[in-house]
Amino acid sequence: MNNNDSPETDTDRSSEKKAKLGIKFFFIYLFFYAGFVAIGVLNYELLAIEVMWGVNLALFYGLGLIVFAVLLGILYNFLCSRYEDEMNKKEDNI
Repeated sequence: MNNNDSPETDTDRSSEKKAKLGIKFFFIYLFFYAGFVAIGVLNYELLAIEVMWGVNLALFYGLGLIVFAVLLGILYNFLCSRYEDEMNKKEDNI
């Protein structure tokens, strides 16, 4: 039983650009995460300081990291979609 109704998959001409962008975003996030870890290791008392609204730095920084990761994901998706659209336009013009 062979099902040949599967759709054809085209090659992704923007994959190299998307991979480079993903690596850049990874290192940007890693920088901020490493800051959080460094504070926790080197000066953990600092994480107990109240920043605003009765929230300590640990919670504020941690939630900030989560929000930042979501925003980076949204930006990554937007930019990758643009890269794909550009590559498809170039391909159509050929």
